Amino acid sequence: MEVHVAQMEGVKFSIHARTHTIVCDQPQDNGGADAGMTPPEFLLASLGACAAFYAAEYLRTRNLAHSGVSVSVAAEKLKVPARLGNFQIRVSSPVSLTAEQREGLMRSVDHCLVKNTLLKPPQIEVRLDIPG
Repeated sequence: MEVHVAQMEGVKFSIHARTHTIVCDQPQDNGGADAGMTPPEFLLASLGACAAFYAAEYLRTRNLAHSGVSVSVAAEKLKVPARLGNFQIRVSSPVSLTAEQREGLMRSVDHCLVKNTLLKPPQIEVRLDIPG
């Protein structure tokens, strides 16, 4: 899995994955044009989309619902070092569920790849490429 990020102008970047492109930017009060989500917002979006996928798959495979799942994700901006913390994921089911189904849905969401990556931090290597 790999993405490529290229500076478009100022603090605006294009992000390419497979055949898809999205734009990342900063709000105007942080020097951008607000042409896209910020990197932390993409992190929340990734976590939310992953949780939604697992919730929707749980409901679909049990013929409980085939659409209508929604998820919201919130986090606090923390300092020293600057980071996001205290994540909260709220999953909304489009249908009523029994207690057993609610537990199953929560277990399914617990399998989210992005959530588990955040819970078990990976090693991250940063390399610098300089021409010449």
